[in-house]
Amino acid sequence: MSAYLRLYALVFRYKRRVALAWLCVLGAGVFLLISPKLVAWAIDFGINTQHDQRYLVLVIAASAILGAAGLRSLSTYGQQYLGQWLAQRVAYDLRNSIYNRLQRLSYAYHDKHQTGELMSRATQDVEAVQQFIQMGILRAAYFVIVMMGALVLMLLSNWRLALVTSPFLIIIAASSGYFSGKLRATWTRVQEGLAQLTTVLQENLSGARVVRSFGREDLEIAKFTKEAEALFKDSYDSTRLQSISVPTMAGIWMLGMAATIWFGGQEIVAGRMTQGELAGFALYLTLLQQPLRSLGMVVNVTARAYSAGRRIFEILDAESAVKELPGAVALGQVTGHVRFEDVSFAYNRLSPVLCSINIDAQPGQVIALLGPTGSGKTTVVNLLPRFYDVTEGRITIDGTDIRAMAITSLRRCMAIVQQDVFLFSGTIRDNISYGMPSATQEQIEQAAKAACIQDFISTLPGGYDTWIGERGVTLSGGQKQRVAIARTLLLDPAILVLDDSTASVDTETEYLIQQALQEVMRGRTTFVIAQRLRTIKLADQILVLNRGQIVERGRHEELLNENGFYRRIYDLELRDQEEALNKAQPVGHSAVAS
Repeated sequence: MSAYLRLYALVFRYKRRVALAWLCVLGAGVFLLISPKLVAWAIDFGINTQHDQRYLVLVIAASAILGAAGLRSLSTYGQQYLGQWLAQRVAYDLRNSIYNRLQRLSYAYHDKHQTGELMSRATQDVEAVQQFIQMGILRAAYFVIVMMGALVLMLLSNWRLALVTSPFLIIIAASSGYFSGKLRATWTRVQEGLAQLTTVLQENLSGARVVRSFGREDLEIAKFTKEAEALFKDSYDSTRLQSISVPTMAGIWMLGMAATIWFGGQEIVAGRMTQGELAGFALYLTLLQQPLRSLGMVVNVTARAYSAGRRIFEILDAESAVKELPGAVALGQVTGHVRFEDVSFAYNRLSPVLCSINIDAQPGQVIALLGPTGSGKTTVVNLLPRFYDVTEGRITIDGTDIRAMAITSLRRCMAIVQQDVFLFSGTIRDNISYGMPSATQEQIEQAAKAACIQDFISTLPGGYDTWIGERGVTLSGGQKQRVAIARTLLLDPAILVLDDSTASVDTETEYLIQQALQEVMRGRTTFVIAQRLRTIKLADQILVLNRGQIVERGRHEELLNENGFYRRIYDLELRDQEEALNKAQPVGHSAVAS
């Protein structure tokens, strides 16, 4: 029940509107229940009696019925309007809460959850909760008022006839309970199936180029079809259950109505009931039809909201592995002295990634991280901005443990060009100024020049206002890399992290970028992950990693002379680059990068 209680708590944040909505629900139910009594009074005293004022009685009864109908319509409008407002508002709150929570959860959470699944929770599950507030709370309350009021008035009208019809009502209620249990389990499977289908679709659209380049369209279609068939089966099961429940309850109601007419006629003959009372009783039985027949839909919406609410609250209750300590200090001016002191890290107890890492990066130094794939290079730089927290040891900036710093100010003192470049749908200007929206045109152009992308931008018809597609699809790999570098340089950080930032560019472009970065890195502590020899030779320290440990450290010539692990990497991967660089003439600054 905790999921339901928490959903109710979200609604009751808006107490005034909830109170008005409940008043409208009560009014709609009461004015509906008055109408059969007025009809019974009109039949008994306006039609079946002989007196001079019977026409006046009929006029009064008709006016009263019209007045009750008008007030009921007004109350129903208020109920639906306020119900829709509350449903939309809670959906708005939930979407923002989910989005805000996902923004603040660490990398560790996103590593374990698929994007499509999270998208499903933020869209389809929120929509299910929205329907529950409209149908499962206010509409259900209206049905309860109508059912309870109708049953009480039927008992007061003729308890014998009420007892005759009660078995039919009990059977309908029992049927609703049975179908409720079936539908709850089915809808849980439907929600999970929707999430899985969304995940497959999202992955396919994101990897469309890979799918087509490997000619695996048929495989992806088969994967999607499999998930779609599973979803179809579960959705069909829920529809089949509803198609059985609705006519079953309608048939039972018709039997109840037949029993009412038969037994009610005998009560009139016996003088224990008037014709007006029988008509009113039949109307009350008719009023019960809508709540009882809609009970399946209410149960369906309520059952779906349970599974949806549970999945939503799993996100909202998720704890980030990276937490900001109470009283965390905001960084002021940073010199950029970075130390890793016996740092170890593991994603879980069975998968150690780093072991006893020690780094002392003095302000303004360039630290190159080198090693085979999976050696832990990217993990090292991911620990610096606290994308993950160290398992053992500590990392300090200017002598202060980064876990004692406010996360926002920690990340503002550094800038990162990641290996997997991500650009947003928008203009080139928007992407370069993403980290500093208030940047002037001059600042943006300076950053672009430093990243060697200014000449390319000037050839575009729209210049900096040129629109790039999703993830920068209209740009080449090297162009995207240089836009990302410009975006980073605009922040003017004290600490710079370049995660294989020149891996996607050609040799000529790399040379131009390196010429710019030599000036940009001056005075900044820079961590570089690179496989290019030109980058490695710039480093004040080269840290050679293997299987999560630093196996060698020093400058290029020193490490070559040690004839160790670095020498093996050099012979296998870097010697050809050095020979090519020795033969090649330096590229002029006037060259235009492709």
